[in-house]
Amino acid sequence: MQSAAQRSTERTSRRSKPSVPLFLAVWALLIGCGVFGTIWYTGQVKAKMTQDIAAQTSQQITAMQKDYDAQLKQMQTQFAGELTKVQGKVDALNELLEFTKDNTNSKTDNSNKLFTQLSQVQKKLAELQKSLDVLK
Repeated sequence: MQSAAQRSTERTSRRSKPSVPLFLAVWALLIGCGVFGTIWYTGQVKAKMTQDIAAQTSQQITAMQKDYDAQLKQMQTQFAGELTKVQGKVDALNELLEFTKDNTNSKTDNSNKLFTQLSQVQKKLAELQKSLDVLK
């Protein structure tokens, strides 16, 4: 017959065999839970970062839009002022030209100069008008 020590050793060896697969199963479960937890946490961090970036982008776009609108209004005001000045100069030149035509004698050279100046002013007026139209 077997001694008590041998029986005790046999029982222990029998118990250790089933505990190895159980031990491996627990480790596999822990590793799986760790992987799942990592994936879940990464998703949460990604969603939070996406929200933060979207909010920052929205704020920056709003600020840029306000700045652009302010600059556009300022440029329109400047162009309107310059356009008014140029129109005043054109009107003054037209009056001077009419006066010169009425008093025409052998001084056609002055008339040519006035026509040249008038032509240049009208070109600048047209350029300013195009610039204003582009800004609108």
